[in-house]
Amino acid sequence: MFPARYWREIPQRYRLEAARCTRCGKTSFPPRRVCAACRGRESEIVRLPLHGTLLTYTVQHVSPSNYSDLQPFAVGIVELEGGVRITTQVVDLGPDEIRSGLPVRLEFRRLFSHGSHGVHCYGYKAVPLG
Repeated sequence: MFPARYWREIPQRYRLEAARCTRCGKTSFPPRRVCAACRGRESEIVRLPLHGTLLTYTVQHVSPSNYSDLQPFAVGIVELEGGVRITTQVVDLGPDEIRSGLPVRLEFRRLFSHGSHGVHCYGYKAVPLG
């Protein structure tokens, strides 16, 4: 991901902001201009909870260059309290320790560095509870 695109996504990455449709109440992450459920065009910004459950995951043994120092690494779908699902990296466990149903907390961590100047890009990752 290029720094310019990354910076446009800062509200979602730094504060876990989502859009809740004022017509039907569906929450979308990342925020959408048009509600996927009712096609409503008005929404309010809400912050997502930090706790959830790992629904499913995969372990990547071959990775993009930004993640080559992390391989193998796990990526999973986390369902947050309230039902919103997000895709994120699962950290602080070995590939054989990860399991579906694992309670997790989202933490703000470095995702990768970009370019020769090492611009650090940050975002959320899933960390096991306990």
